[in-house]
Amino acid sequence: MNRYNTPFEIHVHGQVALRPDVTFAQLQEALKPLWSYAGARSLRDGAASAYEEEPGILFDSASHTVQMCWTVSGADDFRYALDDLCMGLNELAQDGAAIEVTFYDAEFDEEDAPEDEQSRDDFVMLFIGPTPAAIMKVQRDMLVQDVIHTMERHFDASELAGVVGEIDKLFTQRFDNLVNSLDLGRQPPRGGPRGGNGGGRRPRHLH
Repeated sequence: MNRYNTPFEIHVHGQVALRPDVTFAQLQEALKPLWSYAGARSLRDGAASAYEEEPGILFDSASHTVQMCWTVSGADDFRYALDDLCMGLNELAQDGAAIEVTFYDAEFDEEDAPEDEQSRDDFVMLFIGPTPAAIMKVQRDMLVQDVIHTMERHFDASELAGVVGEIDKLFTQRFDNLVNSLDLGRQPPRGGPRGGNGGGRRPRHLH
């Protein structure tokens, strides 16, 4: 599909471990929201990134993983593709995983923009997994890493066991509430934005 209004360069980055029985055809269908958005007719045609230095979308049949370091021009409607992407990959994932999606404001020029003007850059974290428990484990691990990274500036790592324990209690409570609500048939909502507009531009991944 040709797009004449493409205010963003959208970068998708992450790696998902797939079940050993997953075929290329199944993966192609799960990733259709990405390659079809780029105007391609198949995963092979749409796997290349808009930037040659990025590996694009790679399926490693030996390790049963799919790696994404892929950029496409687009608009806010790409967010709908992300919902479908999550649903498709949830069905194929072996373990929980996180996927970063960065919207770079293609029309913003840091050098020429007025001092009080900010870019429309945005950042979304998606969580993929075969079960709610697998998704929550990834969310928990990322939160622990973030908290420890911040607090190690002021405390020794040995002093943070209690903090990690409290985080674990929060996620245990969340999972128990999910079980008690008999809502195991639904995945938790995909991760919302971590970060937001302005505040500096995120570096582009090249691996």
